[in-house]
Amino acid sequence: MNLIRKDIILRPDPKRVLFRPFVPKTRKQILKIVARILKLSDEEVNKKYHEVIKEFGNRHNRIDEFFLKQYESVKDLVFTDERLSDIRKLLIGAYFTLEYSFESSALFNPSMIWHPDQSNLPEGSRRFILSLRAIGEGHISSITFRSGIVDNKGNISIDKPTKFVTSADMIPDSYYEKELFSRKLKELNLLNDFSKKILDELNEFFTINELKDILRRMVKSLSYFYQNADLIASKILNLAKSNYEIQFSTNTDISERVIFPSTPNETNGIEDARFCEFKDEDGAITYYATYTAYDGEVVFPQLLETRDFYHFKVNTLNGPAIQNKGMALFPRKINGHYAMLSRQDGENIYIMFSDMIHFWYHKKLLLRPTYHWEFVQIGNSGSPIETDYGWLVLYHGVGAMRKYSLGAFLLDKNDPTKVIARTKEPILTANENEREGYVPNVIYTCGGQIFNGNLIIPYAMSDYASSFAILPLEDLINEMVKV
Repeated sequence: MNLIRKDIILRPDPKRVLFRPFVPKTRKQILKIVARILKLSDEEVNKKYHEVIKEFGNRHNRIDEFFLKQYESVKDLVFTDERLSDIRKLLIGAYFTLEYSFESSALFNPSMIWHPDQSNLPEGSRRFILSLRAIGEGHISSITFRSGIVDNKGNISIDKPTKFVTSADMIPDSYYEKELFSRKLKELNLLNDFSKKILDELNEFFTINELKDILRRMVKSLSYFYQNADLIASKILNLAKSNYEIQFSTNTDISERVIFPSTPNETNGIEDARFCEFKDEDGAITYYATYTAYDGEVVFPQLLETRDFYHFKVNTLNGPAIQNKGMALFPRKINGHYAMLSRQDGENIYIMFSDMIHFWYHKKLLLRPTYHWEFVQIGNSGSPIETDYGWLVLYHGVGAMRKYSLGAFLLDKNDPTKVIARTKEPILTANENEREGYVPNVIYTCGGQIFNGNLIIPYAMSDYASSFAILPLEDLINEMVKV
């Protein structure tokens, strides 16, 4: 095959930092910090705060807003009747803020999607968004973005990321649907007498603050009758926190937006988002991404949803078929049903269908490890791509010495439970320039695109950096063997 590696390498950049809350371990320590700041004179407060701004102000946008937010988080521990100046509040907030270099260790596992905005481009070119998994201190993963252009000759250029980055604001008054929430409680085996009483108190649509108030009240009044009321209430609240909405400012560049872990399920990171442009039966376009949330012990498959890459909804995926990693949604319904690839057993690729995008009950074995380079396991590498030949799926295989390679297979367009053909040998493996990194000998992608008859594969090199390869689609099809 005429596969060409592009001379583009996206490496982690420790200079790209965002501000995050800094929360000391004990309430006593927080009290001591606040007390020390309250003892400072107005002159000392002004001096110290301007020192902070001089050192950090040009590294961030809206830093004052974040400082005030952090002040609000500890103001209940500011034991004084004296009215504080704005600058003292800002200084207190600065002491409970830190810089986090979110991509200091790795920038990898890219997923490519066509940009919603295709205006002002040279003829024959197309703009794309690239999502990447960024890893920083503590091995915490987040989702970051780049934009770029591919021209009619297959040349790829990446837009230079802006100087600033920012995490999204949580939408505090987003609404939950009681019927859907009840179904999720049932899937998690949390629908019992106590939780039913909670549901009875909720409106058809409710906010998380309304849920918190009801939980607090019901635990207080019913804990005598239900010994595990506190534990159940905590799990109910965690479920609500795992289904949320976030919003970026509309004056931010795509490269400034970082989706950082926000919920208990995500405390150790957000891994391997696989984006697809989903076209509904009415023609509406929604961008979905399946990803894996990790709390340090358990993985939680999640679904990200956006129409504009500013406003995102995050929901849990539920049902007995939702296990393990590697979910990837088809970009449209098949015969009236949502369809998704998966790997529940850590070894084989399965296919699933559902009438509800957030609930999956049944799976069917689709592909097993067959060739030498995939004897350990296989897994999908992005959402299927619709072609005239069928559904094209990139996938990875793991062979000797835990070497990861990329291959591809074709599914019947009308019945994707049927495998038409697959590659007998890998189409991309790590070369000598790519095999060294955080995890050696790994080539990995979370989704490519087809443009002008060529398959574009953004790929990660040894879990450290990312690049691109391109090959004619016809060459790839001719390389496959029938199944």
